Amino acid sequence: MAYTDFIAAIDLGSSHMVGMVGAKGPSGALSIIAYEVENSETCIRRGCVYNIKDAAGKIVRLIRKLENKLGGSRIGKVYIGVGGQSLRTISHAVSRVIGDGTVTEEILQELDKECRQYHPDMLDVLEVAPPAYFLDNQPEAHPVGMGCSRIDARYKLIVGRPSLRHAVTTNMTEQIKLDVAGTIVSPLALADLILTEQEKDKGCALVDFGAGVTSVTIYKDGSLAGLYVIPLGSQLITRDLMSLGIPEKEAERVKRTYGNAIWEKDNEQQVVSVDLADGQHAGEVKLSDINMVVEARSREIIENIYARLEDAGVVKTPGYSVVIAGNGAALKNMREALGERFRMDVRYASVRKDLIADGEMIANNPEYTTAVALLLKGRENCAAYVPETEKKKEEPVSKPIQTAPETVAADFITEEEKKETTEQRSDGTGESDKKSDRGSDKGSSKTNKNTSNKKSEEEGPSLFGKWFSKKIDDMSIKINDALKDEK
Repeated sequence: MAYTDFIAAIDLGSSHMVGMVGAKGPSGALSIIAYEVENSETCIRRGCVYNIKDAAGKIVRLIRKLENKLGGSRIGKVYIGVGGQSLRTISHAVSRVIGDGTVTEEILQELDKECRQYHPDMLDVLEVAPPAYFLDNQPEAHPVGMGCSRIDARYKLIVGRPSLRHAVTTNMTEQIKLDVAGTIVSPLALADLILTEQEKDKGCALVDFGAGVTSVTIYKDGSLAGLYVIPLGSQLITRDLMSLGIPEKEAERVKRTYGNAIWEKDNEQQVVSVDLADGQHAGEVKLSDINMVVEARSREIIENIYARLEDAGVVKTPGYSVVIAGNGAALKNMREALGERFRMDVRYASVRKDLIADGEMIANNPEYTTAVALLLKGRENCAAYVPETEKKKEEPVSKPIQTAPETVAADFITEEEKKETTEQRSDGTGESDKKSDRGSDKGSSKTNKNTSNKKSEEEGPSLFGKWFSKKIDDMSIKINDALKDEK
């Protein structure tokens, strides 16, 4: 089945990049069509592309793999998620004095336009979050139609290094030879996929534990209060475990299997068998040593998250909650460690069911969740236009069938007749037949080839019968002579 209307997106993660294709239904719910994964450790660090050529090659492979699942459809453009340690929010306010007037939709549009014209020095504005409105210094979620003398629109601008978007939109496009439909801020897209409007109104923070970075997206009173990217991720835990003499791949396995964010002293005597670097021998490491390393790095990441919540002023807010996502959130007792430090309700992330029509299990897999969030933010059709070509019907080539004339029997008879004629000549018989045969041969030589073939086809059976009858007679005579001699 070929698809003509779909959205394609690529999530550039520090450990892996995910390519995904999906289609939206009339209600806006997403159906996942195809997805593929490529390792990105050699080209992406802490959420930022540092080897453009290598990353472009992996993206091209992702595109080809996805197209193989689209029933002949081609991808013409793609959305790309951006993140990285340079991502953060800055505050920007726009005010308007309206006297004793009323707030209208046109005033709000003018405020938004003025905000988007602002360009901070040495920073690139990647996205503008919906503002919080204040009428005469009083917060108001829906200001249209209300009277006031002054309105303030307080925005949160998501900014990053100018090279962040340039690496994706310009350099990447030149390498992959494919248009970029748009860049999407990954942490914001992920928050919209997981957090409900009620959670945002009540106050909620989404913590995404990635391999290279940890993103913290904070909401308060329904608006974005801050977006922070901590340059610490679960890959650091793996590298810390390597200090115990464990190879990297084995350290990753040990972290996932035995790692614990809370050191359990009861297991101090327990040992864990690990494969050494040469792959031929196994060693033993104390479980207490493993957990001591894992807990130390986990506590460091948790303290950095707590500091960002303090900056946003939500630490002591009653009813505030935290949602954790990403592969790093699967570390044993991570939720308990966060709850103990924050004194808040902490839950694991799950996608909103009203946003996914087909593929909910895939969307809830931490490896693919961000890619799903990017698809939901996409608006343009990413299918390449393929003109319908008229297939030329191959007409069968008719060739005249040439049948070989049946001359084999005639040739065989002719040779036998010659032999018979020779025998008759030696006996002095068959003179009339000899003349007849000569006349026939002479007449045949004067006719054309087609006539000769036709004549051979017509006369062949009669000559053959004549020759066969003659042979039967000869055999009868010889048999009778033999019987007489025996008597």
